[in-house]
Amino acid sequence: EGADALIPVPLHWRRLWARRFNQSAALAKAVAGETGVAIADQALKRIKATAQQVGLTQAERALNVQGAFRVPAERKAEVADRRLVLIDDVLTSGATSDACARALLRAGARSVDLLVFARVVDAVRAPI
Repeated sequence: EGADALIPVPLHWRRLWARRFNQSAALAKAVAGETGVAIADQALKRIKATAQQVGLTQAERALNVQGAFRVPAERKAEVADRRLVLIDDVLTSGATSDACARALLRAGARSVDLLVFARVVDAVRAPI
């Protein structure tokens, strides 16, 4: 409630080309259809191709996505002083969502909330 825009976690253009779809963007479209909140799917870009996160530790995941996301200068008005909801498909360690939220906040977002479809819980470690 009160969100100004939905921001799907972007894929690098090569991964998007290989997959042909962005699952986070598909989820954002469904949420937008239910809520009427606009999608700002160009407001956040993945500027660095990263290795897949599967099999990486929490620290390796954070390092993998460090510097991978940026709000393009021409899109900062879509982010500045706005309440954003970042949409992702799966939350594992939180490294990707943290990197995205940091990029959005650096670009002037008022707040960034996270909405995910699924969350991975390690039975051995305490959940985040």
